[in-house]
Amino acid sequence: FNLDQSEGVPYFLLIENSMKLAILTSIFASAAAFAPTSVKVNRGLALNADAAEAPEELKMSEALPFMVSPPNLEGYAGNVGFDPFRFSDFAPMDFLREAELKHGRICMLAWVGFVSVDLGARIWPLPEAYAGLTSVTAHDALVVQGGMGQILLWTGLLEVLSSIAVIQMLEGSGRKPGDFGFDPLGICKDKSDEEKVRWQVRELKNGRLAMI
Repeated sequence: FNLDQSEGVPYFLLIENSMKLAILTSIFASAAAFAPTSVKVNRGLALNADAAEAPEELKMSEALPFMVSPPNLEGYAGNVGFDPFRFSDFAPMDFLREAELKHGRICMLAWVGFVSVDLGARIWPLPEAYAGLTSVTAHDALVVQGGMGQILLWTGLLEVLSSIAVIQMLEGSGRKPGDFGFDPLGICKDKSDEEKVRWQVRELKNGRLAMI
């Protein structure tokens, strides 16, 4: 504003008009914020109300019939809708299946080792530190002896190396979760896809039982 009163406009009137203008501007701005937004609809993409599909019904879990089956479990072998904490909603399903298979395989090996020792199986030659041990007492004794430290070292190294394959899988390498091409007995050789899925389900069930 020109505050020079030689133009015949009193200074206080300029201030008053400025305040009124500022108030009106803020009122219009506030009103515009609540005004409906004009949306341009592409009629070529608009759905015909008569042809619109009805929303899909929620599928209930087979394992937990009182809960909704998590949709991200669909298409995976052994799916019975069991994911009560909904991990599959925020973690990649391939990663979760990889982890389940890995833990299941480790627990199956652990169960066989646990039972074998109590049935009398021993390595030969038997180290002195192993003498008289059972499956229950072996852990603490082998921590002192150093055997458990070696297991931790080598399994940790394998874990680091296998994580490369997991990262590549999550980036779209095409590898299926848990598939390292290890089938020395040829169980799935020349089998149909349906038969392979049945063997995958068997491995999952035995792994889950071993984890329990």
